[in-house]
Amino acid sequence: MGRIHLFEFEDQSWFPAFLRNYGTDFLQFLSNKTAMYKPILPLIEEVLRESNTETIIDLGSGGGGGLIRLNEDLKQKIPGLKIVMTDYFPNLYAFEYTKKLADNFEYEMNPVDARNVPSDLKGLRTQFLSFHHFKPGDAKSILQNAVDAESSIAIFEGQERSFSSVLAMIFSPVTVLLTTPFIRPFKPGRIIFTYIIPVVPLFIFWDGVVSSFRTYSVKEMKDIVNQLRDAEKYDWKIGKVKSGPSKILYLIGSKN
Repeated sequence: MGRIHLFEFEDQSWFPAFLRNYGTDFLQFLSNKTAMYKPILPLIEEVLRESNTETIIDLGSGGGGGLIRLNEDLKQKIPGLKIVMTDYFPNLYAFEYTKKLADNFEYEMNPVDARNVPSDLKGLRTQFLSFHHFKPGDAKSILQNAVDAESSIAIFEGQERSFSSVLAMIFSPVTVLLTTPFIRPFKPGRIIFTYIIPVVPLFIFWDGVVSSFRTYSVKEMKDIVNQLRDAEKYDWKIGKVKSGPSKILYLIGSKN
């Protein structure tokens, strides 16, 4: 099945920010209340060592990114670790809440475009569950911008373009209904637009299915890397690791 770049509500500038935030809050909750990212810990530790940095610049952090639970383990190996959350549509309430959970989190208040990251944001760039939002030309721009800035980059996707992944997304509204009361910070609007006016489960269902159709395969990520200028100056690792019943796709580039 070829990649299909259908639209996601979350990407649309007209989509209400509070609804987008409810969606990213849900993804953040799910990512950090499960051990889905535990298998990639060695990959992050390795690229941080290779990059000689203790700072992570997380792009497309959404409701706090996938680093909250990983942070607990990473800090044991890297006590001086600092994580800076950024997003093109920053969810500032979620960022502030995350910062209260761990004192090594910081965030950018202004929008940050992963295709053109400000030069003062230096460190390992990461993306969790967000690379599929970009068309091939923009995905290439993200990687090229990292190479041009001589910055290492680590990208992770928690879904694949497969029947099993799409099937899992179909059941996402049920997961939304079951987990919403436990998502923090608590917001009455989240309850209203989940149970009374069920916009949140419906748009998460749509965006989840579309995310699977949009996800780049290992081969497609390799093809994008092969189009980059000065790609040979980087050590590239592209593949999958098993995480429970599913897999995490990764694309990691560190300067030689």
